[in-house]
Amino acid sequence: MGKEGVKALFEGRKLVIATKHRKEEALGPILEKELGVEILIPEGLDTDLLGTFSGEIERKEDPITTAERKCVWAMEITGMDLALASEGSFGAHPAAFFLPADEEHLLLIDKKLGLKIHARHLSTETNFNAQDFESEEELREFAEKALFPSHGLILKGGKDEVFKGIVDWKALKDKAQGLLNRYGRATVETDMRALFNPSRMKVIEETAFQLIKQINSCCPCCSKPGFWVSERESGLPCSWCGSPTESTLAHRYSCDHCQHVERKLFPNGKKEEDPMYCNRCNP
Repeated sequence: MGKEGVKALFEGRKLVIATKHRKEEALGPILEKELGVEILIPEGLDTDLLGTFSGEIERKEDPITTAERKCVWAMEITGMDLALASEGSFGAHPAAFFLPADEEHLLLIDKKLGLKIHARHLSTETNFNAQDFESEEELREFAEKALFPSHGLILKGGKDEVFKGIVDWKALKDKAQGLLNRYGRATVETDMRALFNPSRMKVIEETAFQLIKQINSCCPCCSKPGFWVSERESGLPCSWCGSPTESTLAHRYSCDHCQHVERKLFPNGKKEEDPMYCNRCNP
């Protein structure tokens, strides 16, 4: 099934995006153009109840499970059979731990076609950070590095004082001074909610393009969309000694609908790896 054939499966249908943080601004235009869907935003869907970045409500489940809960909730509210949810997590990059990273997940659930398609995208293009401060000078230095005021900030003090969505210098200074007067020190952190973080919005947009690629990849057995890489197999041989390296040797593609699996060798277009990446030749 080609791209146009895939689009025909979705064209004219209503797609509900499970969000309260305006993620439809990044997702909507791409999905409308590529799938021909009509975007809906559910009223009364408080996704913060499933966890907040600022820590007031702990996220108790992994990102995919949380995204699935959002989709189901949105479909229950609207009565739609097609839903999309986004989940992000932030921390050290798994390979370059000295860099902060934004890992975004998108989950599309289609009850009509019996599909669940998950896209993941990891990016270092994030301002994610947090710091204690005891002076206005320390706060200002952090804010400038965090791309404030185009990107929002959160202030915390004491045990339970939290100010979110701060996007102007006066409000930042006034609220920070109040916290310093009361506690002597406070914490500032980047507001990672999408509507207060253009950098995250951009990564969500990139994840949407990844999702479209996966939707347009159809299973050779059942022709359902979403036939994509489920596992990356290391072991690409070193060009000098032939020993297996950590580089990718093969991809395993799988279909969640009919469970068909295929192994494709040399997905990155090379059959050997440079010795500089070999633990034996370059320990």
